[in-house]
Amino acid sequence: MLSKKVEEALNEQVKAEFFSAYFYLSMSNYFEKINLKGFANWMRIQFQEEQIHALHLVDFINERGGSVKLMAIETPKTEWKNPIEIFEETLDHEVKLTGLINELVDISMKEKDHATVNMLQWYVSEQVEEEANASEILQQLKIIEGNGPGLFMIDKDLKARIFVDPFPKTGTALN
Repeated sequence: MLSKKVEEALNEQVKAEFFSAYFYLSMSNYFEKINLKGFANWMRIQFQEEQIHALHLVDFINERGGSVKLMAIETPKTEWKNPIEIFEETLDHEVKLTGLINELVDISMKEKDHATVNMLQWYVSEQVEEEANASEILQQLKIIEGNGPGLFMIDKDLKARIFVDPFPKTGTALN
């Protein structure tokens, strides 16, 4: 059984994950508009991952006897100056999500909710990867100053990314 404090924090994280999905879908649409299909693909996969993360948390709340409370999410930004600005915002956003996950772990530990702490370890590891991926692409964009032939090489690389469900065992979001 979830404590009210952990349940509320998990519901806030569901909101954050759904906002992240919208945020990345908005970025994907921007890249489609400027005809960078590889970047659009990379962001579309980010969108899919964030949806799966949110659904995993929803399923966990339900499995633990909690109540899911879906909350309104803010409208994401739709315009950027260039790919560098987008990846600066992407990295900042992932750092913010890491902080939210860490706070959630802290709350769960304080509440002595070992099952939630255990489940959240996957998110802790995932955030290390998310920050590293965004940082790597940002650094590549900065090297090429966000334009020229290098931009199209990065775009081609990002087009090869495919979505992999991190929770495939049951065919649902829960592991």
